[in-house]
Amino acid sequence: MGISEEKVVAVIMVGGPLKVWTRFRPLSLNIPKPLFPLAGQPMVNHPISACKKIPNLAQVYLIGFYEEREFALFVSSISNELRVPVRYLKEDKPHGSAGGLYNFRDRIMEDNPSHIFLLNCDVCCSFPLPEMLEAHKSYGGIGTILVIKVSPESANQFGELVADPVTNELLHYTEKPETFVSDRINCGAYVFTPDIFTAIQGFSIFNNLLLPPYLIFESICIGRSLPTDFVRLDQDILSPLAGKKKLYVYETRDFWEQIKTPGMSLKCSGLYLAQFRFTAPHLLANGDGTKKATVSGDIGPNVSISANARIGAGVRLVDCIILDDVEIKENGVVIHAIVGWKSSIGRWSRVQASGDHNAKLGVTILGESVTVEDEVVVTNSIVLPNKTLNVSVQEEIIL
Repeated sequence: MGISEEKVVAVIMVGGPLKVWTRFRPLSLNIPKPLFPLAGQPMVNHPISACKKIPNLAQVYLIGFYEEREFALFVSSISNELRVPVRYLKEDKPHGSAGGLYNFRDRIMEDNPSHIFLLNCDVCCSFPLPEMLEAHKSYGGIGTILVIKVSPESANQFGELVADPVTNELLHYTEKPETFVSDRINCGAYVFTPDIFTAIQGFSIFNNLLLPPYLIFESICIGRSLPTDFVRLDQDILSPLAGKKKLYVYETRDFWEQIKTPGMSLKCSGLYLAQFRFTAPHLLANGDGTKKATVSGDIGPNVSISANARIGAGVRLVDCIILDDVEIKENGVVIHAIVGWKSSIGRWSRVQASGDHNAKLGVTILGESVTVEDEVVVTNSIVLPNKTLNVSVQEEIIL
């Protein structure tokens, strides 16, 4: 097979600013969620960097319905940095995960790829993409799904699946079932042949069950009706094709998480920092080599400090993300927290939380330009932008 026939493209779904998707606030008030920094890099940077390792990669496409101007600078920068063509494709309306892929099929097939990776942006894992591709070629189906084993108690939060233990063929797939099906779940990473477009084309929304109420609710909130080409990959494509020798699974035994909330973003930042110790230790030692933070305190573990931050003497930082232009004055303490852009923490003040990344208030979040005055303690709280705290607070959401 010639090199031209072996080209691979990658598609990363980045979503968009729907009014009902507010779980990432207040951090997403300032920046699109896919560009929020985890371990010092934009969230979407991690899957793009993983794509760089795919043999014969021709193009990376980002598909979403953010405005193009919000991604223009990032796309230009990451393309130059990784020397991989990255393009942002804006949907005119939500099409669903499979519908969005199909909507840009002509663009995606420009390089005549033999395989297409489809990744969700809000997934944190090691992205074993070359290994997935090799496994997929050996299976001979139209698609391979990255899966992982989780606890039976948490499995119903995700798409559960059953696969043949010998052939790895996908036998059954169900999205967020009410009763236990399997402890193997869908990781939100796939590799397909171009035959996936035929499978999506063959699906007609009018020949299936009515859409669930939450999708109808979302359509009302964004002021538009759901398009007839709205196709969900999991329920509308994966479930019907299960057991037909079309789909297979590749199981990872490495880390995996979904990044739905600010608390989970802090956990995932720590996971990526741990990975960097083995895959990119120079990032931990030198940052990006451009803008430097001024650091005098006791730092770590699991700490990410962005550009132009000023960390005073005697400061203690543990399991936290410090964003651009933050000042933490002498003897301040930040533990299990995210400190927003241009915020200030006073002398002998504490910004802290329990560190339960799944709890609503398990991580303290300070929005942009929040001022915590001297000797104030902020515990298990969320503070929206442009607030000044001169008294201690605990387990509060400050609007």
